[in-house]
Amino acid sequence: MLSDTALLAFQFTSPGPILVEWGPIAIRWYGLLIASAVLIGATLSQSLAARRQIDPDLLSDLAVWLVIAAIPSARLYYVLFQWQDYAQQPQKIIAIWEGGIAIHGAILGGAIASLIFAKLKQVSFWQLADLVAPSLILGQAIGRWGNFFNSEAFGAPTDLPWKLFIPRYVVEGGRQIARRPPGFETIEYYHPTFLYESLWNLMVFGLLMTLFFRDLQGKPRLKVGTLFLVYLIGYSSGRVWIEGLRTDSLMLGPLRAAQMVSLAGIAIGTIGLVWLYGLGRSLPDVVSDPNAPPEPLH
Repeated sequence: MLSDTALLAFQFTSPGPILVEWGPIAIRWYGLLIASAVLIGATLSQSLAARRQIDPDLLSDLAVWLVIAAIPSARLYYVLFQWQDYAQQPQKIIAIWEGGIAIHGAILGGAIASLIFAKLKQVSFWQLADLVAPSLILGQAIGRWGNFFNSEAFGAPTDLPWKLFIPRYVVEGGRQIARRPPGFETIEYYHPTFLYESLWNLMVFGLLMTLFFRDLQGKPRLKVGTLFLVYLIGYSSGRVWIEGLRTDSLMLGPLRAAQMVSLAGIAIGTIGLVWLYGLGRSLPDVVSDPNAPPEPLH
């Protein structure tokens, strides 16, 4: 049997949301992780594009579009569902560095931006989506650790060895901010759902990379759009059960919004795969031939 000392080694405790602070200037873990995820994701997408003989600069240009569209969309999505908290403090709407973004909002905003980008460049949306999908899920795995440092987006109370300590209050800007949910003020330990989702996303990332490089094993490449559809199913499947553990879900009436959107993602991904492999048809696209390679690498 493990000793109490050994069990304590598995407990997670955030060191706080700020990495470094110089007077009024502060570098927050949340912002650093988001920036790192964007940089790593853009680099990975360019590398994957080169392996498909596609100009990496095309993915570099797309990355700018995605950042401009996804981050504000993620914040807007969150604020709309939490409007009662922001109605009295509208200046907080832009305080994205304090946390409070929703990945489903980022995905929706990014998808719209990608469609417009693909139409303007006259390249296949699904070709781009396949190249971005591994970077997207890897970025999500990295970004979830921002929730850890902010002591947010955690699960229900637990006494499991890998439990997460949540302080009753954190001090920011000279004021106390409650971190524990109403009714749980005296409970210290919760499910580290950030960790569950980060590990799940890493597994989905491994699956996508395996599928991407299957041609190295002498197997034919998958049909255009497959990787993104697998991403939708893989990520959404994990989010459905992990969201059920959380105490701070964004709600759509009596329903958890993330679970509803995730179920829709699973349905879209499944229908898309049936369309591709069951019916043997190409996915609707902004170009007439989605299998034609965009921007050949010279």
